[in-house]
Amino acid sequence: MSEAEQLFGEEHIRRYRETGGTVGHIWRRGAKTLILSTIGRKTGQRRDNALIYEQDGDRYVVVASRGGSDQHPGWYLNLVANPEVEVQVKDEVFKAIARTVSGEERTRLWRLAARQWPDYDTYQQRTKREIPVVVLERA
Repeated sequence: MSEAEQLFGEEHIRRYRETGGTVGHIWRRGAKTLILSTIGRKTGQRRDNALIYEQDGDRYVVVASRGGSDQHPGWYLNLVANPEVEVQVKDEVFKAIARTVSGEERTRLWRLAARQWPDYDTYQQRTKREIPVVVLERA
């Protein structure tokens, strides 16, 4: 297993940032990752997460799966409370607006994301909640 494949959590974020994504952008099974920075809805503090993503044109698509947990991940609750986020893809850092998609757009983007990380389909089967699909659009 390569160094990038072993990365997780804070270590993943640290290595991604210090190498401009050279280490960490491509993760397990070839999945692409970005760093999403939100503002904590309770603390007001910056919160960083390494997330698998796919691109849809010039937008980035992330899935709030939390491995199929019955609760949404904290980063998702944070961006619902404050959709102004910061994104790092490789060595590029930019402001973005996060938006949860629904209907046909969600269906299409779910399929796109599941091609990048097929486990999303398994995660959806583990939970009764509809796992949110989020687009990140440059501000």
